[in-house]
Amino acid sequence: MSWENSFAAGRAPRLPWTAVPRRRGRFTVPGCGHAQIGCSAVWSRLVSRFPVLAIRDFRLLLADRLLAPAAAAFSIVGVSFAVLDATGSTADLSYVLAAQVAPALVFALAGGVVADRIAPQRVIIAANLMMAAGEGGFGLLVLTGHPVLWQMICLETLTGAGLAMFYPASQALLPRLVPQALLQEASAMSRLAMNAALMSGAAVAGVFVAAAGPGWALATCGFGMVGTVPLLLAIRAPGAAREQRASFGRELREGWSEFASRTWLWVIVAQFAVVMAAWYGGFEVLGPVVAKRYLGGPAAWGAITAADAVGLIVGGLVSLRFAPRKPMRFVVLIGAACAISPLSLGMRLPLPLVCAAALGLGVAVEIMMVQWTVALARNIPAGRLARVSAYDVLGSMMATPAGALAAGPLAAAFGIFPTEYGAAALILAASALALLPRDVRSRPAEPVTGEAAPVTAAAPAGS
Repeated sequence: MSWENSFAAGRAPRLPWTAVPRRRGRFTVPGCGHAQIGCSAVWSRLVSRFPVLAIRDFRLLLADRLLAPAAAAFSIVGVSFAVLDATGSTADLSYVLAAQVAPALVFALAGGVVADRIAPQRVIIAANLMMAAGEGGFGLLVLTGHPVLWQMICLETLTGAGLAMFYPASQALLPRLVPQALLQEASAMSRLAMNAALMSGAAVAGVFVAAAGPGWALATCGFGMVGTVPLLLAIRAPGAAREQRASFGRELREGWSEFASRTWLWVIVAQFAVVMAAWYGGFEVLGPVVAKRYLGGPAAWGAITAADAVGLIVGGLVSLRFAPRKPMRFVVLIGAACAISPLSLGMRLPLPLVCAAALGLGVAVEIMMVQWTVALARNIPAGRLARVSAYDVLGSMMATPAGALAAGPLAAAFGIFPTEYGAAALILAASALALLPRDVRSRPAEPVTGEAAPVTAAAPAGS
């Protein structure tokens, strides 16, 4: 019997003595106990290098943050090309993508209050199921017929409601799983997992859409989101402890008080309201149009998205140890750097240079996002973090629907490339204004305190 057939039959073959690999006087046969000991040793070294991996619930969160972004990448490519294939209109694409971000104006605050009341992973489950229904339903429409504009808008509104609920709950969950001393490492590692999954998913999605069409890509996104539910159900993080339950309105006011009392927080959120509106219109709305007309179609857009994800991965690796001395100033400067995206498209750079710009910006944005996540977790009380994060996402995204709605008509009236230059100019102007308050320019990094882990867990046996 050949070695291949022996393995297929479910048993390892007998190896001749000369075929047994030797190491330091020992020999190891694949599948025997020595291999398990070797794996345990590797795991022990990994945990000693990254202690946060010893926490069971954090490992479950990492698994979720591999699966969900990989599924979402199919939506990023699939939605734009489904709309363009169905209508061919940049204005219609604006309306559909605006419907995806508009629910943040309604659902983010509600999601923040609920995530401060109950275990936040339960809110994330509800959010993921909403996204699964929205993107999966969109995919079915594309596969079974010719979707009309109002149907696409309704389904993307459902997806957007899920996205709006996800962010504040996600921000509140991580600090409940790990001690503050490991927060930067945990944030960098979890975002590293997300971005690695996004990169892989985007690279596959671009080819997948080109070969099979956007309908199957959207259906794949829906199935992937459903697959995250068992992982999230297994996380044991509780809701924040409270002495008494206040009314919904009072809890919103408490969150607003925490938000408005910090100049650095509301100024940067106001900056990103403009940055996100201009960037979203210039890159997310008009980017697929530029890719389809000038760069080669869905595969080109998938390559740009994948390049951005590679940059996010590199930035995540850097974030494991790097921390700027003035993190808020750093955040504002990276916001200004977002002008690179519309500029690279407006200048009609060739695809490799657009990908290079996306990669470089991805590195910077990921470092910035880790610093922002850590700053919120270290400065905001745990019982109010989800609500403050809800005001963060609401403020940052409140102008994005306007940017999405304006981009298509402006491009139709004045041309795609002048619209891209206008988006870059808005980003730079808002960022310059955000540097005026001293609390933004000079605020130092928060000191790290050593706290016991909220959840203790040993390394997995036999891993």
